[in-house]
Amino acid sequence: MQALTSFVLMDIQTILVVILFIAAIFYIGRMILRSVSPKKGGCASNCKCGVDFSNIEPTKK
Repeated sequence: MQALTSFVLMDIQTILVVILFIAAIFYIGRMILRSVSPKKGGCASNCKCGVDFSNIEPTKK
């Protein structure tokens, strides 16, 4: 009976370690993805909040 109890305890510990490992991989992957993905907003986000140059005539010097 004690061997069965220690086997079940080891199985639970293994499951918890695997769950923690998967959570850590997900956390690190999310941090990396957020650092390399384009940011929301800013000048290059095409939010139409910049200066409108359509009515300005280009002049060459």
